[in-house]
Amino acid sequence: MQALQINKIDNAAVALEDLSAGSTVRAGGREIILHDDIHFGHKFALKDIAKNENIIKYGFPIGHASENISAGFHIHTHNVQTNLGEILTYQYMPGIRSELPSTQGSFMGFKRNDGSVGIRNQVFIVPTVNCVTGTIRFLEKIGRKLCADYTNIDGCIAVSHPYGCSQIGDDYLRTQRILADIVNHPNAGAVLVVGLGCENNNIAEFKKALGKYDEKRIRFLITQEVQDENAEGENLLRQLVKYAAEFERTECPLSALKIGLKCGGSDGLSGITANPLIGALSDLLIGSGGTALLTEVPEMFGAETLLMNRAETKEVFDDIVDLVNNFKNYFKRYGQIISDNPSPGNKAGGITTLEDKSLGCVQKGGRAAVTAVLDYADTIKNKGLQLLDAPGNDSVSTTALAAAGCQLILFSTGRGTPWGTIVPVLKISTNSRLARHKVNWIDFDAGKLLQDIPMETMRDSLFKQILQIASGETTKSEDMDFHEIAIMKDGVTE
Repeated sequence: MQALQINKIDNAAVALEDLSAGSTVRAGGREIILHDDIHFGHKFALKDIAKNENIIKYGFPIGHASENISAGFHIHTHNVQTNLGEILTYQYMPGIRSELPSTQGSFMGFKRNDGSVGIRNQVFIVPTVNCVTGTIRFLEKIGRKLCADYTNIDGCIAVSHPYGCSQIGDDYLRTQRILADIVNHPNAGAVLVVGLGCENNNIAEFKKALGKYDEKRIRFLITQEVQDENAEGENLLRQLVKYAAEFERTECPLSALKIGLKCGGSDGLSGITANPLIGALSDLLIGSGGTALLTEVPEMFGAETLLMNRAETKEVFDDIVDLVNNFKNYFKRYGQIISDNPSPGNKAGGITTLEDKSLGCVQKGGRAAVTAVLDYADTIKNKGLQLLDAPGNDSVSTTALAAAGCQLILFSTGRGTPWGTIVPVLKISTNSRLARHKVNWIDFDAGKLLQDIPMETMRDSLFKQILQIASGETTKSEDMDFHEIAIMKDGVTE
């Protein structure tokens, strides 16, 4: 198959390989003579499209033609304009609920004293402020040597960030809340919190954001108050490693899994292979009692009604409306264009407009009802499919997913990225070219769906790999020791 008409009403098809001008291609039940070279992942017209007529892909408009486009010509940024504009009003129109698939199974995780479940047993070193970044990196080396003596500890990671001082208002509170979420994350068996002493987010203030905590699991170090912070840090790490070593992997139910859904470096195949596969996986997990969390709010623009009409209740629908419109107002507050997306890499990969990107992006959410909407830095409390307030930016959104309580993130990509955060990130390629090209980045090749392998077969294979990772197998980003975070900033730095 050289090209694909995704929905029978589409007037555009997607090239599944590089196609040359003058060649005849069959798509949408007809033969089309191409008048342009059409690169892999890019679109061409299946019929003559008049100026201002909508371009239809996935069965929905992805924009409108800015000029007449004849059948066989390339459809892209040079002849398409977005339909996105101002803030919208919406009407709740719930659809028929789909029955989700389910399966039996379990994974070998770590049951924590507070009832939560982790899939890693690591020692985290979390700074209250960026001033001690060098210190925590040094202590990370010490912690790793100490952890190496225990087979049931998955290592030590220092969680650096650039904030914690000279912040005011909501920015300051966001930093505190994200760091508190990380400290409380069940993948951490023990945590050393390191402060400087004079920062806004000093230990005493941070403890207020942290709330009740286990004094055996969490220890604190104020570097200005000790003569040798490295020696004192090593002493505290010895105690924390000993505590973390008390936990062993035990059998845990599928209902304990909380998985984040993310895409980055997307291409024209994202909405055809990897994202629908993640959606099928999400449905299976939710049908089996688990939880999936979808974010990247700007990449819902143009496809938001597909999520709104799956809201479990009218209250959840109203929350989704607020989620979308508040993020649009965030753009407007800074005088930015709401549709200022996709990125240059997305466009090079065949994505033309934000609607094009969004209709592919939301497929990661499958068919499940949306049960809740979380504010930025909130943590998961419900089961099922939930939406999280965070941007499309890869580093900020993966951090937000991890902070919300996801033990693992599924990350689809068509262009490729090595990014990894504080929880395992399983990279899923949209095409087999990328999987072959970047074997040290990609964990799973969804491009095989184009080889007529059934979706259910691929879903089950991915689910098996997820359970293996949840039970201790490492991802490619973990193998490369990538564990960064990024906190959203929206305010004044003093």
